[in-house]
Amino acid sequence: MFLFSVLLFFLLACAGAWLLLFDGGRALVTQSLAQLGRRLEQRWQRLNQAGGQRAAAAGQGAREGARQGAARLLRWLRRRCLLLLAAGVLLTVPPLLAWLVSDGSMLGGFDGAAHDVNPQVLALLEGEQLAPPLSPPPLAFTTAEVAQVRPLLDSANRNWQLLDAAFAQRLLLVFKIMKESHGYDMAILEGYRSPQRQDLLASAGSAVTNAKAFQSYHQFGLAADCAFLRNGKLVISERDPWAMRGYRLYGETAETVGLHWGGRWTMMDFGHTELRLPGTVRK
Repeated sequence: MFLFSVLLFFLLACAGAWLLLFDGGRALVTQSLAQLGRRLEQRWQRLNQAGGQRAAAAGQGAREGARQGAARLLRWLRRRCLLLLAAGVLLTVPPLLAWLVSDGSMLGGFDGAAHDVNPQVLALLEGEQLAPPLSPPPLAFTTAEVAQVRPLLDSANRNWQLLDAAFAQRLLLVFKIMKESHGYDMAILEGYRSPQRQDLLASAGSAVTNAKAFQSYHQFGLAADCAFLRNGKLVISERDPWAMRGYRLYGETAETVGLHWGGRWTMMDFGHTELRLPGTVRK
């Protein structure tokens, strides 16, 4: 609504400036209003043939009213032209400057404030050290369904030991809650990602990733892409209602342990979570 208001006011300011600065514009408006008056007069005469004199008078009055209205509008615009132009500048320049200086190299999507971490979750993190679950067999990552949604996944790294220890414990706690509270078994699709692989995925297009080497938390062991296991098979596609429900629960759970969820981004990545540490990722 704000953008629509800005655009509408900008167009009105442009129209006012055009009328003020160009005689041809004022003449065109006056002529158009006069033509409108004549058309009203003609229609009035056709509908009221018996009262021709009154129709003519009404048409004349309409023309005079239109001319007077146009004159009043021009006088009003002349008196307030500076104010209108200043308002147009104030409403249009700041959004344009913000758009021009925005950093397009950053990962697209939601970058809000850190979520509140549940105190009980913090207590669990400080106490129990969770062990990684067994990874599914390699063939589970090369099925046609998986390859269609996540290409090049067969060469992805799923070694928990290469992940940052604090991030790994938070993610393992998410896995535990998803299993015990919601009945979802989960598995890592990809954890640590080398800079070379990051550039390879970036070259595949924005549908895969917008981040180049060292622009992703994967390079620092602070991010992972995960999915669900159902009857021993990986389920990735959000078109599956069961999986989509799981992604929502997964995102809510991840945020309670202090992780950021890719489902909040503009280019939604439902299986992605990361632990953001200031100064880690290169913008």
